[in-house]
Amino acid sequence: MAKEVSITTPYITLGQLLKETSTIGTGGQAKWYLRENEVLVNQEIDMRRGRKLYPGDVVALPNGDRFVINGEGATPKFE
Repeated sequence: MAKEVSITTPYITLGQLLKETSTIGTGGQAKWYLRENEVLVNQEIDMRRGRKLYPGDVVALPNGDRFVINGEGATPKFE
């Protein structure tokens, strides 16, 4: 089951998500983590720590964790 990550801004970057979910300890580790691990964004491999994640996007980590971006108060990307 996917865990919800609530944001109040229009988007969050993949690197910020990894830090926010305690997958990595610091933002500087994002580049290394993404190079060494297969992270899926909406079922496609993505290695960009600056990848913008919008409400409704799903991120799957190699350890089995899944996160869904919930944008309470944010403007949807397809508006």
